[in-house]
Amino acid sequence: MTGFVNVFKPEGVGSTKAVGRVKYLTKTPCGHMGTLDPLACGVLPVGVGNAARLFDYFLQKEKRYSARFVFGATTDTLDREGAVVRGGRIPDAQEVEAALPAFAGEIMQTPPRFSAVSVNGRRGYALARSGAAFEPSAKRVRISSFTLTGQTAPDEFAFEIVCGGGTYIRSLARDLAAALGTQGYMSYLQRTASGPFTVQTAVPFDELTAENIASYLIPTDSVLPFPALEGADERIFHGVGVSVECADGQYKLYRGGEFYGIARVEAGIARAEKKLC
Repeated sequence: MTGFVNVFKPEGVGSTKAVGRVKYLTKTPCGHMGTLDPLACGVLPVGVGNAARLFDYFLQKEKRYSARFVFGATTDTLDREGAVVRGGRIPDAQEVEAALPAFAGEIMQTPPRFSAVSVNGRRGYALARSGAAFEPSAKRVRISSFTLTGQTAPDEFAFEIVCGGGTYIRSLARDLAAALGTQGYMSYLQRTASGPFTVQTAVPFDELTAENIASYLIPTDSVLPFPALEGADERIFHGVGVSVECADGQYKLYRGGEFYGIARVEAGIARAEKKLC
């Protein structure tokens, strides 16, 4: 069994548990395409079988989120699960909206201390729980859009965010609050899309069964945004570079009408890059 299951992960369920459920039902090794914190809900694409080898192809795909941030307080985890510390003023909607353009494009972002980021070979959350003093290194992330969609409470605002892989929405809450001269944390998060996988087509975690999971399996090649490589010499399937007349880039490779894997073309030479059959 090979392909993807687009799982809607509920709040309170870890990504590892969600993947484990799919693995148990399919009796096949699986892997997820981007972790969601237990607090968050939403789209969690799970690669089944050899489809899990495509993690790197989806890592930098854009993701969409619906989020809510509370201002005038913060927590050590930068979300509602941490201990709340009051401090700072509550901005109005006009101030919040005016601050958002500064976060558009490529920005430097420091991950939360309580995160899976690696610090000297250890996870940030493990170091934070042990009381160690450390600060994760800032990294460059891409924010395609950051939109205020409403005010949901006197101290809470709702946002729609489109961003590249590796972006921490909790860090956005912290940094937006700092730009407004206050403190903030993330109170809600739903991932509504991850690359081609959307919330509209996601199957609720609790509805997956051994009897129906095959019906939710998405064919691997259907979600790859590459054209098909036509007419390649058979030697490509034996590790040989073959001459082709097409532009440089990645292509879906078929053998006998069946999806075989991914080929890469450079300077008119095509090679099988990743075998998935």
